[in-house]
Amino acid sequence: MNGLSVSELCCLFCCPPCPSRIAAKLAFLPPEPTYSLLPDLEGRWKLHLTERAEFQYSQRELDATEVFLTRSSRGNKVGCMYIRCAPSARFTVLFSHGNAVDLGQMSSFYIGLGTRINCNITGKPSEKNLYADIDAAWQALRSRYGISPENIILYGQSIGTVPTVDLASRYECAAVILHSPLTSGMRVAFPDTKKTYCFDAFPNIEKVSKITSPVLIIHGTEDEVIDFSHGLALYERCPKAVEPLWVEGAGHNDIELYTQYLERLRRFIGQELAAQHA
Repeated sequence: MNGLSVSELCCLFCCPPCPSRIAAKLAFLPPEPTYSLLPDLEGRWKLHLTERAEFQYSQRELDATEVFLTRSSRGNKVGCMYIRCAPSARFTVLFSHGNAVDLGQMSSFYIGLGTRINCNITGKPSEKNLYADIDAAWQALRSRYGISPENIILYGQSIGTVPTVDLASRYECAAVILHSPLTSGMRVAFPDTKKTYCFDAFPNIEKVSKITSPVLIIHGTEDEVIDFSHGLALYERCPKAVEPLWVEGAGHNDIELYTQYLERLRRFIGQELAAQHA
């Protein structure tokens, strides 16, 4: 019966886990902050990193990282960074990172990734107001930098695929990349779940079919956090999915270490998307 016993179904319907409890089990475990935004003499914001950010580049790259505050529809201030990795870049990646890291720890990865795939990168924090925050970052790219939707690639990793799928289901963009995605909160917390219940948090599986942009799904076959079956299920449900990348032997946090990762991204962005926009 949808993979759940009668007693389990009774428990779910009598005392269903509210979305916030599912969310708490899956996400929102940020580390101690590794960065801060400090105002300079000209009234702009500067990024300050602690040693725990393990920044791998020079002060020049750090100074070239633009940081700004924008406000979400819920009234929250959202700190974002904009990294001009490639001066002639056609695409800008709006990156929603995974759990247990922050923008400071991700900054080196953003610079390295953007340089290698010839894209500029915008990063935003992954916090409890997932949907409102990514909307604010999207609007900032449009209004602050004048970047049109056809030049924005939405990239979500792990729990970051939740706001990415939601935004992509509502707006057309250049492309969508889902890295180690989850189908829904219930399916991660209770792996035998086959149906999407009304109280399910993060129902990517119900939204992915609404995406009208090309979707690249990346997943490790030995993912110990979000099972490989989640990536397969989303691929099968998504009509706009392109050739996926299943990384044999990769887990949840090491896909970037495999050569296939950059190779597939470069082919997707540099060849497949470029051909579509030629």
